[in-house]
Amino acid sequence: MQPQPSTWGGYHQHQPIAQTVITMRRQVFILFLILAAFSQAARSADQVLLITLDGLRWQELFGGADAELINDPTFTRDPEATKKQFWRDTPEARRQALMPFFWSTIAAQGTIYGNRNLGSPVAVRNDQLFSYPGYNEILTGAPDPRIDSNAKVPNRNTTVLEWVNRQPGFEGRVAAFASWDVFPYIINEARSGVPVNAGFESAPEPVSEREAWLNQIQAQTPSPWRTVRLDVFTHQYALEHLRHGSPRLLYVAYGETDDFAHDAEYHHYLEAAHRADGFIRELWTFVQSDPRYRDRTTFVITTDHGRGSGPRWTDHEAGLEGAEQIWIALLGPGVNAQGEASNTPELGQDQIAATVTALLGLNYVTTGPVGESLIPP
Repeated sequence: MQPQPSTWGGYHQHQPIAQTVITMRRQVFILFLILAAFSQAARSADQVLLITLDGLRWQELFGGADAELINDPTFTRDPEATKKQFWRDTPEARRQALMPFFWSTIAAQGTIYGNRNLGSPVAVRNDQLFSYPGYNEILTGAPDPRIDSNAKVPNRNTTVLEWVNRQPGFEGRVAAFASWDVFPYIINEARSGVPVNAGFESAPEPVSEREAWLNQIQAQTPSPWRTVRLDVFTHQYALEHLRHGSPRLLYVAYGETDDFAHDAEYHHYLEAAHRADGFIRELWTFVQSDPRYRDRTTFVITTDHGRGSGPRWTDHEAGLEGAEQIWIALLGPGVNAQGEASNTPELGQDQIAATVTALLGLNYVTTGPVGESLIPP
């Protein structure tokens, strides 16, 4: 007997029943894949790592080494050696050489905002354009005109770290590790109850032999700067906290890029950016290898301010053109992966705090207005 005409699945012709069933199954499978992909992008994360690279310009992130600066012996001690390491024929190849994890993994699986050449601007909202005001804006979701110096003054504002630490299920599971010794004041460690390991602090109660060893070698290692330790110690302490703790919100603040820039050492600035990229890769590799964090952890990565250009690439201050220009990168659950974003409305530094809480499934509410989350509701 011949099959009767069917309108199931949009068919209006005689077809063998088996072929119709196979076609329907294929359509259902494709729909399942689409819904699964949407669900993966939409669901919140169980953990968030907020990471900052102090004063890293968008120009290097998106274009790699700057031709003017890498060839200037005023800023680059050995131009030929530095070019061998970081110079390539195209911006795409140069940025890959400088920050391979960003461009092999984040660009493929996440989203990177801030390439002004592609119409994706990100800007600081405070008018000071240096570190304490920038970190306050990142961590609170709003600029504060009262903050006009980098002095070690306890922050009157409640940061997103402190706010999250008060939420049910997050108590005692928020921590910060930073290279700059002002962070205990920015986060207001004494009031907030959020533990902050910053500057040249050691781990007061080592949780492992490795952490005790870090305490020892940090005390034996000189730093080029009085207020900033080398990023390797910040990174390794944070990694040990991931291994032996169970943080749900962890903040890691690297600092070398800014300090080498202020020292007008472009070769060291590039090397510091490259190391930080490797540190972030190591953090990502670890969370993806640990069942506590695998496919449940999202990275939010940004910087506190931009810098000038040309000879003023070393600087950032109120009124300096370019110092307001920053970038934001997102990777992990809850992120609608777009790769390198283009033709977007201008985004702001004040949107990061609400983005962090949205990824954790929380609605960030404070006493004043804050920037909107980059994660759609």
